[in-house]
Amino acid sequence: MIVNNVSNLISKEFNSPDALKTSMKVLISSKEGWEDYVMREVEVGEKGFTPKHSHPWPHINYMIEGDGELLIDGKINKVASGSFAYVPSNSLHQFRNVGKGTFKFICIVPKDGHM
Repeated sequence: MIVNNVSNLISKEFNSPDALKTSMKVLISSKEGWEDYVMREVEVGEKGFTPKHSHPWPHINYMIEGDGELLIDGKINKVASGSFAYVPSNSLHQFRNVGKGTFKFICIVPKDGHM
């Protein structure tokens, strides 16, 4: 069993031409006993974005805070706090912050999909 707070975790920062103003915290993984999946919190700063990419595993997302766009296979979807999404395997996708302040979401992937 684990009970913790996201404020106690260390972020991994991503700032490159492919990912701007983006960070990630691992909330639950095999380290905490969830053998097959990883639950992460991703933060995207104003005008930031995650890499545009695809991979052979699906993932699910739940938007916690802010306003964003989720590109999936060429279609731009507006998302905000309370939105959720399933991104299928091999879909080209990207998250973008299109609002003021931080855009924050939960991302759950199979353990093989965690970087």
